[in-house]
Amino acid sequence: MPRFAANLSMLYNEHAFLDRFAAAAADGFSAVEYLFPYAFEAQALQSCLQDHGLQQVLFNAPPGDWDAGERGLACLPGREAEFRAGFARALDYAQALACPRIHVMAGIAPTGAEPAALQATYSANLAWAADQASGAGCDVLIEPINTRDMPGFFLHHQAAAHTLVQEIGAPNLKVQFDLYHCQIMEGDVATKLRHYLPTGRVGHIQIAGVPERHEPNVGEVNYDYLFGVIDAVSAQCGWNGWVGCEYRPALGAVAGATTAGLGWRGARR
Repeated sequence: MPRFAANLSMLYNEHAFLDRFAAAAADGFSAVEYLFPYAFEAQALQSCLQDHGLQQVLFNAPPGDWDAGERGLACLPGREAEFRAGFARALDYAQALACPRIHVMAGIAPTGAEPAALQATYSANLAWAADQASGAGCDVLIEPINTRDMPGFFLHHQAAAHTLVQEIGAPNLKVQFDLYHCQIMEGDVATKLRHYLPTGRVGHIQIAGVPERHEPNVGEVNYDYLFGVIDAVSAQCGWNGWVGCEYRPALGAVAGATTAGLGWRGARR
């Protein structure tokens, strides 16, 4: 069965961030992910993981000025030094937290920018990051994100992500396959799971209901079926990654909302 990781940026929002680790463990999660660790000292996060028997399986490299609308630096010409400094910081956190995956957000394409220049910058930054991470045994992930939630995001289709990973050729550069984003942009999710999981290029999966990004059992996608596809393909090809629960509870951030909405998980943990 898929292994589920709680996304602490979206789940358990009725708690202060450092208290969300305990809440996730109490609900039977053994792994967590979140957007960014940088508001906290690595030691504080490490203590939360150790105290509650949790694995850190994913977080994002610094995205630039998030509050100003930046969503990554990797494709932006002229920001290479900032990208490298941010990734070095992410790698320090990854080593401290024993986290094997760092997601590098592509960024928003500037108006009027030449696509070829953005692509060249993106490729060069990813190749550099993968080389830096290889010595630490860490994977670098790229994620196609839908242009409804994030207009102008540079990477938004699975095929483009996999082509780029193949072109760069670094064994630790992989794709973060978010089924929510894929359904919005492309659909045909089950076929894509069957096609891409056996390639070895998928480093992580994320889920949410479509279209409201609530629990997986809320919306148009049959996740019970997709979990079965993941199970079946994994058994055939040996994929053993995590499935991140990156959704907003339908009940909002009221006390117990996340826990109340976990019925979709059934016996799956």
